[in-house]
Amino acid sequence: MQDILDQLEARRAEARKGGGDKRIDSQHAKGKLTARERLELLLDPGSFEEFDMFVKHRSTDFGMDEKHFPGDGVVTGWGTINGRKTFVYAQDFTVFGGSLSETHAQKICKVQRMALKQGAPIIGLNDSGGARIQEGVAALAGYTDVFQNNIIASGVIPQISVIMGPSAGGAVYSPALTDFIFMVRDSSYMFLTGPDVLKTVTNEIVTAEELGGAKTHTTKSSVADGAFDNDMEALAEIRRLFDFLPLNNRDGVPVRTFFDKHDRIDNSLDTLVPENPNLPYDMKELIAKIADEGDFYEIQADFAKNILTGFIRMEGQTIGVVGNQPMVLAGCIDSDASRKAARFVRFCDCFNIPLLTLVDVPGFLPGTAQEFGGVIKHGAKLLYAYGEATVPKVTVITRKAYGGAYCVMSPKHLGGDINYAWPTAQIAVMGAKGAVEILHRKDLGDAEKTAEHIADYEEKFLSPFRAAERGYIDEVIQPRSTRKRVTRAFALLKDKNLSNPWKKHSNLPL
Repeated sequence: MQDILDQLEARRAEARKGGGDKRIDSQHAKGKLTARERLELLLDPGSFEEFDMFVKHRSTDFGMDEKHFPGDGVVTGWGTINGRKTFVYAQDFTVFGGSLSETHAQKICKVQRMALKQGAPIIGLNDSGGARIQEGVAALAGYTDVFQNNIIASGVIPQISVIMGPSAGGAVYSPALTDFIFMVRDSSYMFLTGPDVLKTVTNEIVTAEELGGAKTHTTKSSVADGAFDNDMEALAEIRRLFDFLPLNNRDGVPVRTFFDKHDRIDNSLDTLVPENPNLPYDMKELIAKIADEGDFYEIQADFAKNILTGFIRMEGQTIGVVGNQPMVLAGCIDSDASRKAARFVRFCDCFNIPLLTLVDVPGFLPGTAQEFGGVIKHGAKLLYAYGEATVPKVTVITRKAYGGAYCVMSPKHLGGDINYAWPTAQIAVMGAKGAVEILHRKDLGDAEKTAEHIADYEEKFLSPFRAAERGYIDEVIQPRSTRKRVTRAFALLKDKNLSNPWKKHSNLPL
């Protein structure tokens, strides 16, 4: 018996070594952790249960029958994060560069199916050179099986991808199908075709970092939702994000102990909005001052900064926040902001996360670049997302809410449940100056009459009370009491039960 146990431990030791000490040292020299080290940091100590440790590839071409490593380049299993179950896989770059083979893919598919069956999130730590070319179409078939499982799991369980090394070719599509993608600066990149191919085919000369690094994908392409400085920070932040998310689409949002008064009054909010309507202020300050303990987990912080998305807690419950940011482009909505916010709203609706919308928007960003870039259809995505969402929706208009931009920011008419406005709110088709230039064009040469018309328009239309008189605003509230009113609104809506008509699926304006 002891011989058998010794043999078991020897096999386990071999599997834990991955590609061997030399390759592990090379991984460390690049500032990267190994797959197993990453899982140790991601999961609660001692909680990881591994599957398929001894699986080996079946390829015999190109001398592969003489090269075998237990586990075949990916570590799979399940564990807990702060006591809550999750399934995981971590690609091992020390084994064939983390390349995906038929059996490698089967291991990932297995934990994907188990996660669906158990109703638990799945987190993928990606560090792969792509498909294993020695296996040809078998590797491509393996990738596609993974993609199919990503699609089936979408909206059922949260899926998180962390890019911790290369992710090229077909390897990028599984992360692209998941809910969140995070990267590690200076050591991870994503692209379909690499710099060498571009140089050959298009004569473009670009580095891997410029083409698909963290900065590119968090600021330009919006492929990634965030980036971190190293493996340790990335894994710590994934643990933090995980705490905000429900386990599946039938599980309630997590509620944790909170140490903040639900009825806390913050007098500084009464002066947050400047008297001059053309001066900016930081919407993040409002978010921090109404959130439990000021904790805000921002999503896509470096992309489309004119709109804010992320998670807070109110009375310990996860809330999704969308807010215009007057500090950037005066808070105007453009194509990028529309796409960013629409995807976030749809994620929250998938997983029954209530939505708080903070509005200060003068309109859609004008210009030929926006029109030629399809701002109409991109703006419709945000409109569609809010109109389709059945979760509790609370809206607070702090200042401007003009024209079509008012229509897309969760108004009463798109199923907003509770809609508040601050006394500083201005709800109208457009600003006073623009309106007077249209309504009183004949008087534009008379400065005194123009000023009178502007004052008259501001009194009649740039006020929350006209909307309140029609029932479009449920209450005009004191800014200082915003946390109290919003927490009570969500408490009221906790038993909301609404569903849309049956359909196979919607036809979102993509």
